[in-house]
Amino acid sequence: MDAAKLDQLKQFIDQCKSDPCILTDPSLSFFTDYLQSLGCKLPHGECPHNKSKPYVVEESDEDLEENEEEPQPHGTAEEEEESEIVESDLEFEGETVEPDNDPPQKMGDPSVEVTEENRDAAQEAKAKAMEAISEGKPEEAIEHLSQAILLNPTSAIMYATRASVYIKMKKPNAAIRDANAALEINPDSAKGYKSRGMAWAMLGQWGEAAKDLHLASKLDYDEEISAVLKKVEPNAHKIEEHRRKYEKLRKEQEERKIEHERQRRRAEAQAAYEKAKRKEQSSSSSRAGGMPGGFPGGFPGGMPAGMGGMPGGFPGGMPAGMGGMPGGFPGGMPAGMGGMPGGMGGMPGGMPNIDYSKILNDPELMAAFKDPEVMTALQDVMKNPANLAKHQANPKVAPIIAKMMGKFAGSK
Repeated sequence: MDAAKLDQLKQFIDQCKSDPCILTDPSLSFFTDYLQSLGCKLPHGECPHNKSKPYVVEESDEDLEENEEEPQPHGTAEEEEESEIVESDLEFEGETVEPDNDPPQKMGDPSVEVTEENRDAAQEAKAKAMEAISEGKPEEAIEHLSQAILLNPTSAIMYATRASVYIKMKKPNAAIRDANAALEINPDSAKGYKSRGMAWAMLGQWGEAAKDLHLASKLDYDEEISAVLKKVEPNAHKIEEHRRKYEKLRKEQEERKIEHERQRRRAEAQAAYEKAKRKEQSSSSSRAGGMPGGFPGGFPGGMPAGMGGMPGGFPGGMPAGMGGMPGGFPGGMPAGMGGMPGGMGGMPGGMPNIDYSKILNDPELMAAFKDPEVMTALQDVMKNPANLAKHQANPKVAPIIAKMMGKFAGSK
C-alpha cells in the first residue's frame, strides 16, 4: 500500500481520537457504517462544530442581485432613540412653609361708591388693626382690616396691609390674594409687590419672588426687601441656570433627532438608488445578450429592404472574437438600402469571404457593442428586420449599423 496514503490514514485516525465528533459528519457515513458493522461504538449527539450544512440552492446572478442584502442605514430608530432628559433636583437655601388652604378671605366690592363717612370709618378700623399688630394679635388685626376693606374696597393700601399681616401669620396664599387685589387697584403699589414677593418666597417660588421683590425695591426700597432678596436671589439664579441648561440640552437633543432623521432618509434614498442602479445594470446586461460575444439567433429573415441583396446570408456565423452569429443571416438581405445614407446597392453574389477582423479591430464598433442603447436597437432589428427603419433617425444607432454594413460591403 502507498506509504503516503498510509500516512494520511494515520493522521485521520489521530484526528478521530482527539475529536470523535468528526465521525458525525454525514460525509463519513460510509466509514461509520463500516465501523458499526465491526461492533464499534460511535459518539452520539450533535457536535456543535460539525452540524450538517443546509442545502444550498444555486441561484442565478439576477436572483443573487435581487436577494442581496440591502445596506441598512446606520442606526435604527430604536438605536438612535435617546432617552428622555430627566432634570436633576435642585437644593435651595432658606425655609419654606406648607401652603395654606383656608377659605378665601372677605373681599370688598370695588364697584361700590365710597362715601366720605365710610372712608373715615375705614381709617379708624385700620388704626385699630395697627394697634392689634403692635400687641401681637394678628387675628384681631385681620378682623379690623377686613372691616376697613368692606368700608373702602377701593383702597389698595388696605389690601396690602392685610397681606403683610398674613405674611406674619405664614399664610402665603391669603397674602397673594390680597396683594393681587392691591395691584389691580394700584399697579404701582410697592407694598403689594413686597407682600406678594415674600409670599412667593415662603412657597419656594424663587423666580417669582425675586421678580416681585425687585419691582418693590425699585418703587420703594427698604431694608427688609433687601434682606429677603439676599436669600431669594441665589435660589432664583440656580433655577434660571438650571432652566437654561436643560433648554439647551433639549434643543441639542432635538437637533440630533432631526439630523439622525435626515441621515436616515439620505441613507434610504442612497440604498434605493443603488438598488435601482444595480437592477438597471443587470437589466442592461440581460438586454445586451452576449454582445460582443455573439448575435444569438442571427438576423432572422435577413436585413430589411435597403440593406443590399445578400441571398446567401452569412453562412457559418461570425468568427472567434465576435462569439459567432449562429445561423448566419438567414434569408439574406433584400435588395435596396431603404433609408441608409447613400444606399448600399445590391450584393447579389452573397458574401462568401467576409473579413471579420475589420469589425473586431474597429474600436468604435467594439465600444458601441458595449452601449446598452445600441445593443437594444441591434436586438430589435434582429427580432424584426423591418424595425431598422425606426432606428435610422437615431444618431447613435444609425451610424453604427451603416458602418457595419460598410464593413460587409467592403469585403471581398
